[in-house]
Amino acid sequence: MDVITTHINADFDGLAAMVAAKKLYPEAELVFAGSQEKNLRDFLAQEFCNIYDFKKIKHIDLAAVSRLIVVDTRHPGRIGRLRECLKNPGLEIHLYDHHPDAPDDLKGTVEIVKAIGSTTSIFTEIFQEKHIRISEDEATLMALGIYEDTGFFLHSTTTPADLKAASWLLEQQANLDVVTQFVSHELSADQISLLGRLHQQARTYTIQSIDVVIAKLTLPEYIDGFAVLIRRLMVMENINVLFGLICMGERMYLIARSRIPEVNVGHIAREFGGGGHASAASATIRDMTLFEAEEKLIGLLHRYIKPKAIAGEIMSAPVLTIPPETSIDEANTVLTRYNITVLPVARHSPAEHGGKILPSGLLGMISRRVVEKAIFHKLGHLPVSEYMTTEIATLPVTATLADIQEQIIEHRQRLIPVMDGEQLIGVITRTDLLNLLVNDPAHLPKNLLQEDEHPSVERTRNLSALISDNLKKDIILLLRNVGEIADSLGYDAFVVGGFVRDLLLQVKNLDIDIVIEGDGIRFAKELARYHKGTVRTHEKFGTATVILPDDRRIDVATARLEYYEYPAAMPTVELSSIKLDLYRRDFTINAMAIHLNPDRFGVLVDFFNSQNDLKERRIQVLHNLSFVEDPTRIFRAIRFEQRLDFHITPHTKKLIKNAVRMNLFDRFSGARFFGELKQILSEDNPLPALRRMNEFSLFPFLWPDLRPNLKIDRRFIHVMTQAGRAVSWFRLLYLNTPCAFWAVAVLAIMSRSRVRELINFCDRFEIPAKQTKLLIRQKTEGERIAREMLRRPFMKPSEIYWLLLDLDNVGLLYLMAIARKKYIQKAVSLFVTALRETVPLISGRDLQELGYLPGPQFRTIINHVLENQLNGILQTKEDALALVKQNYHPYQSKENEAREKARR
Repeated sequence: MDVITTHINADFDGLAAMVAAKKLYPEAELVFAGSQEKNLRDFLAQEFCNIYDFKKIKHIDLAAVSRLIVVDTRHPGRIGRLRECLKNPGLEIHLYDHHPDAPDDLKGTVEIVKAIGSTTSIFTEIFQEKHIRISEDEATLMALGIYEDTGFFLHSTTTPADLKAASWLLEQQANLDVVTQFVSHELSADQISLLGRLHQQARTYTIQSIDVVIAKLTLPEYIDGFAVLIRRLMVMENINVLFGLICMGERMYLIARSRIPEVNVGHIAREFGGGGHASAASATIRDMTLFEAEEKLIGLLHRYIKPKAIAGEIMSAPVLTIPPETSIDEANTVLTRYNITVLPVARHSPAEHGGKILPSGLLGMISRRVVEKAIFHKLGHLPVSEYMTTEIATLPVTATLADIQEQIIEHRQRLIPVMDGEQLIGVITRTDLLNLLVNDPAHLPKNLLQEDEHPSVERTRNLSALISDNLKKDIILLLRNVGEIADSLGYDAFVVGGFVRDLLLQVKNLDIDIVIEGDGIRFAKELARYHKGTVRTHEKFGTATVILPDDRRIDVATARLEYYEYPAAMPTVELSSIKLDLYRRDFTINAMAIHLNPDRFGVLVDFFNSQNDLKERRIQVLHNLSFVEDPTRIFRAIRFEQRLDFHITPHTKKLIKNAVRMNLFDRFSGARFFGELKQILSEDNPLPALRRMNEFSLFPFLWPDLRPNLKIDRRFIHVMTQAGRAVSWFRLLYLNTPCAFWAVAVLAIMSRSRVRELINFCDRFEIPAKQTKLLIRQKTEGERIAREMLRRPFMKPSEIYWLLLDLDNVGLLYLMAIARKKYIQKAVSLFVTALRETVPLISGRDLQELGYLPGPQFRTIINHVLENQLNGILQTKEDALALVKQNYHPYQSKENEAREKARR
């Protein structure tokens, strides 16, 4: 079967080329790949409905297509479902197109491609060469294709061949009245209104000295003919380059026009999966918001509008570098001697470049800030390779101004190395860029004006809609009230940390941490007074906890800068701004805040490009000594990585390994470490996090008594997997009974260890005595019961009940984890879900009413009833009473009582 098709959203040139191809392939079926423009649909309905038989794709056996004739496109993504034919064995592809070549174009056995204004013009040349006759209707349709695609011969892509083709079609009696009717330039009242809205939304960007206009519009439903409005706006405002981003219903469209050779809109449209010419192109955009599409478009404009390469002109050379073995003390001397703030670290096996001897390989960079902190912590003797930054951006000598600005802003580097292959040949500093831009302040990014190693400019975004959509009304009211109270005291209030992170991820998190630029304790007292709650203050840290009447807790802190007197110490606190408060936090994803004061409620504060790390799912620290100052952050990094399905960046991994090598854990507060470990072990499946801890060589620190420090072997994986399944099962029961899930994981980890090792673990991490006793009892009892149940495969329900009765939930789940037989797990499940809550059918009062006297025998009788009840022998209270009467006689109790009186 032969099939003729064109691109989706077909226009007159596509239709005309299909009909023309039918003259060359008379046996072929005409099949539209997708939808058509409105003018084209109107034309088909009024003028052309009965001339040709157009098939729908659903009526075509795609596997039977042996020859595919594609006109007015070569992009496989623009032929819809027909691209499935491309897999057919022996398929012939014939291509007729006038668009520029693209890397992913289809390749055909026949290709007729010409750089002219319309594909239809190509067919007119073929018809003239082969003396093929056409009807008046066909000539009119082909004229429509040429007139529309060349913009009535006004588009810059128009060639003499298009004019000759139109002339020949007029000789074939093409009807220009029909052409005028369907390629009209008169705007309707609705179109004029849309044009006005489009004009209001248009924004001009100057990129490499070229003005580019981007107009955005969101409409509730699809509207045909928007390209006409884009063209009219371009003419009306004398715009050289115009991009329209139009959301219509559930789809978004890019319509692009350019009058200048510096901007090839066809290249840019292809990046969105579309196509077109250098001067006119379009695309249907999928899986993007309007904001994301605009951001991508601006990035593409920076890439494709090629400016002058200036990196080689403004870089500083030769470069002062140090080798990786240089000590931090020596690096500090170099930084001071030359009054610089950043030093590249490079291998010093020299290589010749242009007659000069240069460092041969860039390894990283180290800043004055990191050096000074390391010296403060008495780490000056270590090599710079331990704490240098390795994830750095570099540029080639051909880099443009836009490239340089992007790297300095996005990567927060004071210094950008300029490379020629593997050779470091120069550096560009923030000062170099400032000197270049000093005469053009309009294009000067604010980030460049900051002296801090990290940019101080806030990356703001209003999250009010996100707050309304994802938080309950009472939480929103509480946050607004926090802002109002802070405002009344003259303070600025922010909600910070994990609450903000999870709001952006749209994950539930009710842990509210408030930071106050002012007196946090005074604010907390006022908040507690307003809500009739209580407050606990910590004067040393400037923090407080407000407990509301509904037991909701709000942690309040004064904006503070923490510094550490020595590695792994508790922080010392000084007053600071919100920026410094956020900079002290563990990871970038937790270093965001939301304004709560009424005038800025909902505005996100992001100094450290944290949103981008959140989007890219990265865990990375804010400074290189983060783990030295607080090694517990290592466990937090692992926890976030596993819980959020993020990844720890390579540089952060390197810093973790450095901290582990330094063995800082001997100077720790065991309770702080266990607090982090406890959260990891409380997850349904802590095994992936344990694997990660093993990768970072943390097991010798966690359980040094276990030999050889516990390896993750098949038995370990089995027990931990069983424990995870048991915990997940228990959670799904939604029982109103507490369970320390972390304790189940600890016992599973220690399942092959003696009680002595468990006690050492508890002592090492300062686990409270009550919890230590719980762990010891549940381990010993759980393992004893497991051994006993192995000897008793066929147990009655009552036997299961008495055996498991004294086990805590922790012990029961541990028993399921270490069980070697399925029947043991089933027995535990039966006990938890049915047996444990069984209430005896009779009580002591019932026995008294039968004439029995209270005494030790009551317990024997009731247990007898319970045993038969558990085994399904007794169903009702009457059954139970009958059992008692049959086996126990009241006079026995009276005789016992009489004997007791006589004895006394």
